[in-house]
Amino acid sequence: MNHADMPQDLASPPAEVSSALMAAVQAIAHGPLKQQVEAIDRGLYPQAILRDLARVGAMSAHLDTDTQAGDYGLAIQAMAEVSRVCGATGFMMWCQAVCGLYLQHSGNPALTGRVLQAHLSGEGLGGTALSNPMKSYAQIEGMLLRARVVEGGYRVSGTLPWVSNLGPSQYCGAIASVESGSTSEPHEIMFLLHCDAPGVEMRECPSFSGMEGTGTYALRLSDHFVGADQLIADPTRPFIASIRAAFVMLQCGMAVGVTQGAIDSMWAVEGQLGHVNQFLEDRPDALQAELDELSARVMKLAETPFDSSKEFFIDVLDARAHGAELCLRAAQSALMHQGARGYLLSSDVQRRVRESHFVAIVTPAIKHLRKEIARLSTEEMPA
Repeated sequence: MNHADMPQDLASPPAEVSSALMAAVQAIAHGPLKQQVEAIDRGLYPQAILRDLARVGAMSAHLDTDTQAGDYGLAIQAMAEVSRVCGATGFMMWCQAVCGLYLQHSGNPALTGRVLQAHLSGEGLGGTALSNPMKSYAQIEGMLLRARVVEGGYRVSGTLPWVSNLGPSQYCGAIASVESGSTSEPHEIMFLLHCDAPGVEMRECPSFSGMEGTGTYALRLSDHFVGADQLIADPTRPFIASIRAAFVMLQCGMAVGVTQGAIDSMWAVEGQLGHVNQFLEDRPDALQAELDELSARVMKLAETPFDSSKEFFIDVLDARAHGAELCLRAAQSALMHQGARGYLLSSDVQRRVRESHFVAIVTPAIKHLRKEIARLSTEEMPA
């Protein structure tokens, strides 16, 4: 369903619904998630926790239902609350959230019915394989999946090196460029890719410095058949243009949450070390004020996630870049505030330093964001 087709009488979730959802998210984040965060950092994929978050609506608050419109602000707040405890789980919430966005906006009855309902409930878990396509559209790298037209659909081959929130029975949204013998406009297809489908192979990735429990694999496709029941968009570019701001905006939940966790760590030692920490830059009160201002900005943007104007998208990209930069500063400052105890490998501060690096490099990375802002700022609008 296109956002423009959403019934106009639908309203955002009432305050009591939002409060109940956030209370449920906090109970999960500060209960079972907090108990497993070190294991997740070392490689445990928290499938049960993700399913619990899905059941309370934490990863689908942004999607439209029969009774209410999606609330992107609420989805971002839920992601931030989880990221405050565990950045890796917050990232997987984003993966699940944007995969749900693809399904709902596909307009394909084969995906908007049973498949979407299973996704909303957490029965189905999925990711997004759009890192490479987004870089391709920004002319940073070439498209890695290639499709050729065959009877009844397409055959797709190629390898994607990093795709997260996956497992043997899980799935992701993927994009492949369609081979053409002509010099016509580029043509891509977007489709739902099942990890256990014929012609699909999951491969372990090298060990990362952090975020090890994110279910991240390389996917190799060999003549994988894509039929009409798998298509999210064909052609793809108009679809991506319609969801790109929402896609990027949701990531702000990770940045806000990891930053807040870092600030929490600074306050935790203020009573003991405040007399010397007062000489450090980026003190917790100043960082909190900056974070609160950014959060308010993101909440305002979240009111109109499908604004298609260039100016709005630049604002979203800028907020996302600010979030990544603030996250880096806050995590680094938390380490300085905690001193030697923050240098222990088991320290929450040490983990957040690595999580902040991920927030800064995950697609779109800071350099990607700045490149797009520069391009859009000088681009002539079509007549």
